[in-house]
Amino acid sequence: MPKYCSENERVKRDYAFFLHAASGKQDATIDAALRAIDRFETSTDHKPFRKFHIEQARSFRAGLLDPSGPNGRPLSAATVTTTLKHLRNFFLWLSREPGFRSRLNPNDANYFTPSEQDRRIAGARRDGPVPTVDEIGRVLDCMPSASAVEKRNRAVVAFTLLTGARDGALSSFRLKHVNLAQGTVFQDGREVKTKRRKTFMTHFFPVGTKPLEIVSDYIAVLTGELGFGPDDPLFPTTRIALGEDRQFAAAGLDRKSWRTTGPIRQIFRDAFASAGLPYVNPHAFRKTLARLGESLRLTPEEWKAWSQNLGHESEMTTFVGYGEVPGHRQAEIMLNLRAPQAQQASDGAIIDALEALVSSAKRSRQPSGIEAKPNTG
Repeated sequence: MPKYCSENERVKRDYAFFLHAASGKQDATIDAALRAIDRFETSTDHKPFRKFHIEQARSFRAGLLDPSGPNGRPLSAATVTTTLKHLRNFFLWLSREPGFRSRLNPNDANYFTPSEQDRRIAGARRDGPVPTVDEIGRVLDCMPSASAVEKRNRAVVAFTLLTGARDGALSSFRLKHVNLAQGTVFQDGREVKTKRRKTFMTHFFPVGTKPLEIVSDYIAVLTGELGFGPDDPLFPTTRIALGEDRQFAAAGLDRKSWRTTGPIRQIFRDAFASAGLPYVNPHAFRKTLARLGESLRLTPEEWKAWSQNLGHESEMTTFVGYGEVPGHRQAEIMLNLRAPQAQQASDGAIIDALEALVSSAKRSRQPSGIEAKPNTG
């Protein structure tokens, strides 16, 4: 069985260039599309794309839905849906390319359309752990802060709570973007990896004085002891060097930015584990801040400002996407809503009983056989 098809490799290279240059897709999206195409090629023994037939698509879908799966486990609905969507887009593009227009029918790409059931399952919202501000405070208390690396790790968690910044932005902030005097961070889409490269100003959220103190002390170390300048990264990488035992070990902070968000997630994983709490990713802090805003009973104008502070163009994005009611709070609300109805029913029964007693007392005071006459005086 061949491991690759040279003709297909050229087609995939052209498609990757199309996604990057014409569609503006990010590297992660392009990599996911190429993985889906590789999965399809494997199922066809790497036959050339120009020999595509709808039976290949049917067979491939059946393989994706096979309960046994490639690793003995069924693929998730999200994986199936994403894979099929990438392949549908690929074959739609391929059907318009020179040399393939007479061989591929654009309608053939529809055989890669995910089912409605898989789309609903893949898009279903599921509750994940969302820490409270108090729990994050416990995490910060448990984190060490002796060395510069430990101060950086602690500041990463504190700064995420202060700003609600995404992990991509955290890895690309520079010192010049932070203004401690004004309590702001400028998320400049030209330099900071914000979502869709949006540019906006974030004011520190009202989450107490501890996170701000941690970040302030850390920045003082960077600008004072280490001599960092405005263009240096806010959260630099760890410098690795040989120790006295001839083993590689952490040797302070470098002046380079993280290339990926993996180290940030590892900091969160270690921090929450040390506090005895389940791991939550940095994005969960945005939900923490959304729930905090709801608990403050903000006015419409204040809620709009709170939403803009998270980088949302619409306050409904914050309300619907991040402000869902947690399960335990939902139960409390529903129980409280039932309580007034039960009280109302109880009050109604008491009133009916009192009216019955009054009516019975009036009848007992009237002489037998004589009807009560209305008072005309």
